[in-house]
Amino acid sequence: MNQNEAINLISNKLKLIRTEHNYTQDRMAEVLGISKKTLVQIEKGRTTAGWTVCAATCALFRESQVLSSVLGADPLEVMETIAHEKIDAPKDKTMGGKVWWKEIKMKGTFRLQQNVISQHYRILDEMDFRWYSSFEKEDALARLNELSAQQKGE
Repeated sequence: MNQNEAINLISNKLKLIRTEHNYTQDRMAEVLGISKKTLVQIEKGRTTAGWTVCAATCALFRESQVLSSVLGADPLEVMETIAHEKIDAPKDKTMGGKVWWKEIKMKGTFRLQQNVISQHYRILDEMDFRWYSSFEKEDALARLNELSAQQKGE
């Protein structure tokens, strides 16, 4: 997934996100920092939201079922991975990938998972902390090997 694909997905679901939270167009526009006219144009499919509006939507409505259904478990993680192209540092504790993730490979106490919706990869440790995220499988496999080697003291 790239930035434009994420923008299109979120733009197409903005009205559903708004109704999921029982917000009026006025309130939703205020929360997102855009005009009501702009929100109406996005909701009618006449234009798409900008990257910052999409990022704000994912941050402010992180628990949205609508967002989870189009981006996967954690919408903000997907946006962060797109923005930085990868995330390579111990990060948030996750729920371990019980719903939106499939196991790809395990090495030592680290495991590589792929999101079934966004298709991005992440590496979790045995405590379900996220260490790495990327859309590039080869990069994720290489980082899995590095983390495992570091753990062994190689």
